[in-house]
Amino acid sequence: MKRSILIAPIACALMAVLALPAATLAAQQGAATITIFGGSRGEVPFPHAQHQTRLKDCNICHGVFPQEADAIRKMKENGALKSKQVMNLQCIKCHKADKQAGKPHGPVTCNTCHLR
Repeated sequence: MKRSILIAPIACALMAVLALPAATLAAQQGAATITIFGGSRGEVPFPHAQHQTRLKDCNICHGVFPQEADAIRKMKENGALKSKQVMNLQCIKCHKADKQAGKPHGPVTCNTCHLR
């Protein structure tokens, strides 16, 4: 009897500890797709989860802009990002490097991503 009284709380605590990494990972995943401010060329649908899976390092992008809604638009409006800085120094640069390396890559032209 005493044994079952001790086992139940220990089992619950162990399950909670094991579930923590999965819950943390789910919280970090973010949306599958987000819409990014694309200036005068139009919005950009961005496959966020696909990039997270492939890159495995959020700081590749979020070292440039924060993880918050509409961060790119806000940073461009206050002068923290120059026109085409995200596209040329982040997106296109990485996509072209993958293309040159013979790896699967994303779009390398403006009109492929921007929706008008």
